Amino acid sequence: MSFRLKAITREDHLDFVRARPAVSHMQVPSWGDVKPDWRAESLGWFDESGRLVGVGLVLLRPLPKLKRYLAYMPEGPVIDWAAPDLERWLEPMLAYLKGRGAFSVKMGPPVVARRWGAEAVKAAIADPRARRLRDAEATAHEPRAFDIADRLRRMGWQQSEPGGEDGFAAGQPRYVFQVPFAGRSLDEVQQGLNQQWRRNIKKAEKAGVKVVQGGYEGLPAFYDIYVETAERDRFIPRPLTYFQRMWTALRAEHPDRMRLYLAHHEGEVLAAATMLTVGEHVWYSYGASTSRKREVQPNNAIQWRMMADAHGLGAAVYDLRGITDTLEENNHLLGLLRFKVGTGGEAVEYLGEWDYPLSKALHKALDLYISRR
Repeated sequence: MSFRLKAITREDHLDFVRARPAVSHMQVPSWGDVKPDWRAESLGWFDESGRLVGVGLVLLRPLPKLKRYLAYMPEGPVIDWAAPDLERWLEPMLAYLKGRGAFSVKMGPPVVARRWGAEAVKAAIADPRARRLRDAEATAHEPRAFDIADRLRRMGWQQSEPGGEDGFAAGQPRYVFQVPFAGRSLDEVQQGLNQQWRRNIKKAEKAGVKVVQGGYEGLPAFYDIYVETAERDRFIPRPLTYFQRMWTALRAEHPDRMRLYLAHHEGEVLAAATMLTVGEHVWYSYGASTSRKREVQPNNAIQWRMMADAHGLGAAVYDLRGITDTLEENNHLLGLLRFKVGTGGEAVEYLGEWDYPLSKALHKALDLYISRR
């Protein structure tokens, strides 16, 4: 017998999230307020006794001139992914969303497939034969993830390819870099940093770099160097209003949901970053740095301050978000991977994003449109 699925209030959604150790920041009610081009809805799964047993934030994007929607659950839904009867969870979700006018459903199961320790990643980067991280020997495998993937395929779900030469998908990254904090003191976390990182943190301290928490009024300073970073690293920057909306929406839900950090040196902001927290999971979300005064190491200083604060908040994991899957030396994102590896954490591969075409014709038309953009 399938679970019953219906729309729930933000309060019920949030209460469910609070009772769990961690949920993606894209599966809390306030994330819908960050995305005004989508219509957000909180969904709840109920068992036979009427108990709420799962939740999901679904974002609905309308097709131009049609009352049909792409339904997207980034890094969700929050259900029992290990359940042997996964159909009981997903079939009512598809039926509900079809009834809401969805022509296609995209989701990102928060299920880890493989992990590579820092040493394994360094070895893969150093190996001239290794072209992609996915081809390198993993430190740990999660067998249930492959079972879940098989069951999704049998149900008709289609796995989205990682996408692009750099391994970043059009949606959320499949490969991320995380530093485990659970059961470790801050000293132990610091000892896990490589020698270069520890040296750079001391260098920043000696040079007088000061890392402070900023408020809403600090967002324009962050934004100025974020635009410079976008130009340098070849990505399209979001507008300042996006970050202002993000700040207002997330912090209205919880004061620590979003923080801003600024690294100052001699009256100048050299680096800035945003940090997001849900339960025991902390994310380094957006980062920015100027090309000026790199020798005073503001990036290491700001990351270490954020890691220390995350540890103080009781984080079990500090998540540095997306990394490239490509290991080729000429890839402009390889430097970012090397920087993250210096934290002594691990590369983590999730199951990636999956699509279910409820209308094959409209789903195909959307694929064609996206491929031509």
